[in-house]
Amino acid sequence: MSNERYEVFALKYAERNTRTRNDSFMFDDDHASQHDMDYFIWVARNAERTILIDTGYDTAEAQRRNRPILNDPLEMLGRMGIAPSDVTDLIVTHLHYDHAGGLHNFEHARFHMQEAELGFAVSGCMCHPTLRAPFTADHVCTTVRQLYGGKVTFYTGSGEVAPGIRVHHVGGHSSGLQIVDIDTETDPVILASDASHYYENYRNAKLFPIVVDPPAMLEGFAKLRDFEEKGYQIVPGHDPQVLQRSLMKVPGIVKLA
Repeated sequence: MSNERYEVFALKYAERNTRTRNDSFMFDDDHASQHDMDYFIWVARNAERTILIDTGYDTAEAQRRNRPILNDPLEMLGRMGIAPSDVTDLIVTHLHYDHAGGLHNFEHARFHMQEAELGFAVSGCMCHPTLRAPFTADHVCTTVRQLYGGKVTFYTGSGEVAPGIRVHHVGGHSSGLQIVDIDTETDPVILASDASHYYENYRNAKLFPIVVDPPAMLEGFAKLRDFEEKGYQIVPGHDPQVLQRSLMKVPGIVKLA
């Protein structure tokens, strides 16, 4: 474990209140009850560095997909006094539109991602509309341009992004999905992103319906439970309960540690 410690924040930029449990859990007995979803980006920062984890999506993407946003993620970062130019490193947990929809705003930064994720996003798997649906070509092309500009760091499995910040490949929801492991002044944090959309997914081993590799998703749940047993705070990618853990009073911004 590094000597560097970080404050970690979740920034809620959108929500969906028209979902049911059928949209969140496979093989769930209660499939009809309402089940809301929140959308977040995350920030890890200390005196030395500001690292952004995912970018959310912007107004143009919201209109294309009919998925309104509450606040543009750039505006949310602005509430914290963070300009795009302050972000030198951007961890991309995966390339789905709601996590990579603002990559074009951070092309000055270095992208950190699993090699398997870009490989999947430009593979023959994208010939299938079901697998292609969570991706947007412009976001993938931004990543390719960044790669050709020499500003992408790839990982295969686990790796250190910066002192005190690590990534671990889990797959399942997308081929190259990764979680983010952060040292803080209190309990270390795992930003699970879509390795577990909700606490209920990993705690009860309930598959999320968007899945390319069910065994990998289940193994990812087990990995999250292992981290939790070791004293980590696990932060799911879309659970409204995350807001209830807030240590801040700024609307939509949750200080996790």
